[in-house]
Amino acid sequence: MKKIISLLILLGLGLSAQEQIPAGAGEEILKKIDANRVIDKAVSVSTMIIHSRSGTRTIKSKVWSEGNEKALVEFLAPPREKGKKMLKLGKQLWIYTPEPNDRIITISGHLLRQSVMGSDLSYEDMMESDMLAQDYRAIVRGKEKYNNRECWVLELTARHEDVAYYSRKLWVDTERYLPLKEERYARSGKLLKKAEIHEVFPVDDRWYPKHMTFKDMLVRGEGTEFIIESIDFGVAIPDYLFTKAALRK
Repeated sequence: MKKIISLLILLGLGLSAQEQIPAGAGEEILKKIDANRVIDKAVSVSTMIIHSRSGTRTIKSKVWSEGNEKALVEFLAPPREKGKKMLKLGKQLWIYTPEPNDRIITISGHLLRQSVMGSDLSYEDMMESDMLAQDYRAIVRGKEKYNNRECWVLELTARHEDVAYYSRKLWVDTERYLPLKEERYARSGKLLKKAEIHEVFPVDDRWYPKHMTFKDMLVRGEGTEFIIESIDFGVAIPDYLFTKAALRK
């Protein structure tokens, strides 16, 4: 009898916990994540540290961005990468390579699945600009602690076929609405990518990642680190920077 009573109490607690998560909460959390990550205009300098099986490489870059649709990336270091640029306009992506080639290449189709500069990030990952709430349905599975932060655990399923990942699992900070941990899956259920945010910083009333890692689970290595060295928001960015002509300047 005591065991039965204990079981009923546990079941009751479980139901109470579920009742605290209202219907549609997952969709609302996704909208708040989207609102938090949208940037009007920004200029940033970042370092990418690639921990591959052949060794460690460090690449420094400067990014001019406007919303989720426009971005110009200029690589600053090391010397062999200096001067290379990438331009993203909506669903289009171009790469400029200076001497000795001095050419502009369009990245599309199967090329989007290739690695960016040998990192764990693909061009397809970089091109992702649509809001999560537009691409995925979300269900809240509960709450868990991650890095001493209370998080919503969300399961995302694709709304349509033309997305890179069929499903995702997010650990979303309940206060800051940042996905502190993420797993990305294929339709088969195979884990493809992992991402983790290790450090954040506040800007006005929002929070942004400062230090994170991204890991391609299909390749060897310890993943790729991304560190934001500096970022300025609301700066004036000339329109010409978001043109193909700017790649050669």
